[in-house]
Formats: sequence, structure tokens, C-alpha cells
Amino acid sequence: MNPALMATWARRGFMGLVGAFIAAPLVVVAGVSFNPTRRMSFPPTSLSLVWYRDFFGDPDWMASLRATLTISASAALLSVAVALPIAYAVWRYHSRLSKAMAGMGASLFLLPGVVLAVMFSALWGVTGHVGRIENVAFSHAAVFLGIPLSLLAVGFDSIDLGLMEAARTMGAGEADAFRLVVRPAMTPYIVCAIAYVFVLSMNEYLIAYMVAGFSVQTLPIRIFTNMRTGYEPTMCVAAVLFMVVGFCVFGSLALIGDLPRLMGRLRPLRD
Repeated sequence: MNPALMATWARRGFMGLVGAFIAAPLVVVAGVSFNPTRRMSFPPTSLSLVWYRDFFGDPDWMASLRATLTISASAALLSVAVALPIAYAVWRYHSRLSKAMAGMGASLFLLPGVVLAVMFSALWGVTGHVGRIENVAFSHAAVFLGIPLSLLAVGFDSIDLGLMEAARTMGAGEADAFRLVVRPAMTPYIVCAIAYVFVLSMNEYLIAYMVAGFSVQTLPIRIFTNMRTGYEPTMCVAAVLFMVVGFCVFGSLALIGDLPRLMGRLRPLRD
């Protein structure tokens, strides 16, 4: 057999195995959620929506879902609102202060989760503002600030500064130049940053638990709490919900533009 053809099939086989390994837990948890009994068996003996009805009909699960969505949306919007002027100042003016702020914002994302959880738990404890849902939103916004900073920096680097100078030459002020040149080019990157922080915040457990404890029951916290007392099929329903939201968010991003580029890849990969 042709060596090049063998290498191609070997590469495809390897990628297929990796894909199957990644997809296996997703398929299993989705299948288990449709079991009509409480047993964790796969494949399901038959298909039933009983646990989905229990999940969406349980006020405790719904309260956790509302808290999770509220925290995730707030953290995403706040994080991008803070990152946008910093990234703009770095790109437009190259100021030392903006670069220092960008470095500080990105450094939090590099710390271990348990360290961040202890840091923010101590911070809110010192202020006396504890056990509140806004604490988790602010903490997540700060922790994930490095993501919109990186994504927005990629977007700004794709804009020709000459367009800004041309707009200024034509009499446009700084605000008009931003509105006419920067905003249209940056919209996909802003949407991508919001989506990325939203998904990460929705799935985060450790910081939310340490900052708010059991006073704010997000979905990850409720899943972990239920696991301590035993398996419940509604936990699989919550896991499927996380998967569906993630697939929908990033699938939508793929529809509005080049997702790899939005995620930071500047040059196409070689075949």
C-alpha cells in the first residue's frame, strides 16, 4: 500500500479514536438520562422523559438553573465590559497602564482554582458582603477576564490602524471612528468573548461554592451536593442541559463567522 495513503488512514484512525474517547461520556450520560428507572444503566432499557419532567418540575432545580443563568450572564457582560476599554487602550495608545491592567487581568486565569476560591472567599469575608449571588458574578468576571482580553486583542490586531487615521483625517472624532471602524469589526469577537465567559461561568463550581456556599445553589453545586447523598437521574438531565447549552452557544458562533479565527487562530492550519 502507498505509504502516503497508509499515513492518511493512520491519521484518520487516530483522530477517530480520540473523537470517540471524547464523545463517549457525552453519549453515555445522555443515554442514562432517558432511562425509565433510577438505575445508571447504558444503553437505556427503554426511552422515557420521566427524569426531564422531574427536573423541570422541581422548584429547587429550577431555582438553581435561574441562579446559574443569572450569574453566567452577569459575569460575561461585566467581564467583557471591563476588558473592552483595556484592550482598546492597549491597541490604540500602547499605554503602560493599560498593558499592566491587561497583564493583571490575565494573570488571575493562570492561578489554580482552589487558590482563586480562597482569595475571593477571603475578600468577600473581609468586606462582610457574603453569601450573595452578585459575589459569584463579580468573582467569575474577574477570574475569566483574561479570556475576553485575549479574544478582543486578536480582534483589534485584525484592524488596520490606517483606517482609524483615515477616519480622523476625514474629520471623524474618536467616538465616531470607534463607531464606524472598530465596532463593526469587533462585534464578532465581543459576542465570542461573551459566549465563552458565559459557558465557563455556568460550569464553574469551586469558586461559586467557596464564595457563596449553600446560600446560592448553582447547578454545579446542586449536582455535587446530590452526589454526596447518592445517584439521582436528574443529575444526568442537568449534565445534558450543560452540553446542549455549550453546543448551541458555540454552534451559533460558528454560524456568525470563522470560529477558529474568533477563538484566536490568526493563520489557517496546514493540510
